[in-house]
Amino acid sequence: MRSQRILRYLPHLFFLFCAMLAISPLQLGCDKPATTEPTPEVTQEKTVEPAAEPAQETTPEAGNELSSEPVQEATPEASAEPTPEPTPEIPTGPHTIPVFDKVIIHSTGDVNVRKALADFRFFHTSFQRVFLHVQLDTSCYPFEKWQQDPPPAGQNWPPKCDAFDRNFDFHIEPPAGSPEGTPAIELVRAITPFGGPLKFQVDLTDIANGLQGGAHTMRVNIQTYSDGKGQVSGSNGQWTVSAYLEVTPSDTPSRILSMKSLSNHNYNNKSTRQSLSFDVPAGAKTGYILYRVTGHGGGAVGASCIGPADEFCRRTHKLYLDDQLAKEWVPWRSDCDKLCTIQKRGNMDYCAENPCGSIQSVRAPRANWCPGSITPPQVILLPSELIQKPGPHKFDYEILNIGEGGTWKVSSTLVIIGP
Repeated sequence: MRSQRILRYLPHLFFLFCAMLAISPLQLGCDKPATTEPTPEVTQEKTVEPAAEPAQETTPEAGNELSSEPVQEATPEASAEPTPEPTPEIPTGPHTIPVFDKVIIHSTGDVNVRKALADFRFFHTSFQRVFLHVQLDTSCYPFEKWQQDPPPAGQNWPPKCDAFDRNFDFHIEPPAGSPEGTPAIELVRAITPFGGPLKFQVDLTDIANGLQGGAHTMRVNIQTYSDGKGQVSGSNGQWTVSAYLEVTPSDTPSRILSMKSLSNHNYNNKSTRQSLSFDVPAGAKTGYILYRVTGHGGGAVGASCIGPADEFCRRTHKLYLDDQLAKEWVPWRSDCDKLCTIQKRGNMDYCAENPCGSIQSVRAPRANWCPGSITPPQVILLPSELIQKPGPHKFDYEILNIGEGGTWKVSSTLVIIGP
């Protein structure tokens, strides 16, 4: 037993002996005993961080008890705070703002049924020019498209082909938080061709200046419907819409002092004279109201009609400013025949601008619209005595003798301009 104790302390005595002789223990192989701690494994392409200072003792939170197992060093996670979106670069010169990119307007289903919405943003508050460019496409025409999408057995039209002329209009939606019933701002009123494509541009400079920049929502409407049997139109009609804004900013402040929608609704034989209030701000120099109206719907043939619907009827419109008659006229388009360039396909004649419509129908005059055309607004200038009187004023209108079942789509937009 004694010899075993001596052997047990022999390495320590040997180390002490080396130190007394001032000889490096390493020179005689007198090294410290090897540690039992394993060498850490290094992952390839991963930087080994220096050892951290001992962490302060913390009380574990509920559901996060401390484990007795060794803690593996984890890759730091991203900050819980959301990464701010990069600030968009503000264009300094002419540029375009996309709004709708080949958006399909459906006649049935759950998405974009007869309308679609798109958000966009103006980067400036003042503009030299702003144009809305619109491209409408269809599966009806050219007729070569029928080879890829032929009419089903027993039907006359490809399913996606809407062969009729439809109401086609664009609006700016009221801002979030607007009072209930605030009317949208109508930007353009058009009618689709009978199953054909359409391309146009409209000047929105005053409207854009009145919006004063920022984020907005545009809505496009197409009153498309389907014929389930595919006899007079496709069984699942649809249209494709693309639109963008062509913008030229201005370095000078906008001269638009006020721009607002006064009305945007349907007027029928039960409607009464509409009275709308508006204010003229101090410093106004000029102003006008854009009045858009088109006749639609059914109705019996009357003395002022050429067909059994208000779209074929002449109706008198009366517009008033501060109860004074400002305009009385009969909205009527007699130039629809210009939208029928005769083309031949085999033994069939058709209108190139309205390929799926009968020639007689395409050429017929109508209540202020033609198929495949924009309906320009009536511009009602505000008289100088009204403009020079800041404060509240009135705009009234009425439509006389609308037939039962007839409908007139009406919108009015006020624009007041400063010096």
